Amino acid sequence: MNEPPKKSRILELRPNIFQIRSERPGSHVYLVRGLNKNVLIDTGTDSNYPNLTDSLEEIGLKPSDIHLIILTHEHFDHIGAGSYFFQTAVIAAHCLAANKIDLQDEFVTMGKYLDCKAKRVRVDIWLQDNSVIDLGNYRLIVIHAPGHCSGCICLYEPNHRLLFTGDTVMAGGVLSGILGSGNISDYISSLQRLSTLRVDEFYPGHGRISLTPQQDLAKALEDSNTHLEESKALFEALDTKSTYERYFAAIRGQPPVRLVKGD
Repeated sequence: MNEPPKKSRILELRPNIFQIRSERPGSHVYLVRGLNKNVLIDTGTDSNYPNLTDSLEEIGLKPSDIHLIILTHEHFDHIGAGSYFFQTAVIAAHCLAANKIDLQDEFVTMGKYLDCKAKRVRVDIWLQDNSVIDLGNYRLIVIHAPGHCSGCICLYEPNHRLLFTGDTVMAGGVLSGILGSGNISDYISSLQRLSTLRVDEFYPGHGRISLTPQQDLAKALEDSNTHLEESKALFEALDTKSTYERYFAAIRGQPPVRLVKGD
């Protein structure tokens, strides 16, 4: 009995821009073939590496043909396979993500939550907001977009009006969770900034691509503001004052520091 043809995990979104879909819990990986350099945006999990190499081979590349890896943030499902490229590729991430990755801050990277073990990933370049990666045919501008976590970035291609959103926002305006080091106020600010960009399509870390970016960003912003109001109501219902009173009482109870003359 003949087996059904295997469905390709590769989708060419634009000339020389490919989406390589990953199985859960991994993220999508995006390949941008520049005029002289090849870039991966995220790598998926450690276990995604065989799928990634097979997909690259289908496109006509070897892992050693990848020159730069840009991590959209510090979570394990986006960075895990990065360790396999350390001898041949430069790895870049926003400075806040790079710090957590380099220190193996597992409270934030979250691999152990799902028992996803991986080799250590090191970051070579610590990116800042508005850093530019010019590949000749495409130009990627780093946009710091905290909220989901503190080290999130999006990558904006202004000439073709494309946006790689990582886990900041999904198609349909779906928001990611607010995880360790993230917060809703930063999330709102990031979405407001993204909403000012001229974008024809955005490419998220999970799910389908967005062909209606303005509507999706508007919905995400509306939902995030609703979430903020719900959070305010929750904190009003909680007894937070007693917690702070204990904290300040402990400080007040410390003996005063006696200054020696001449200090």
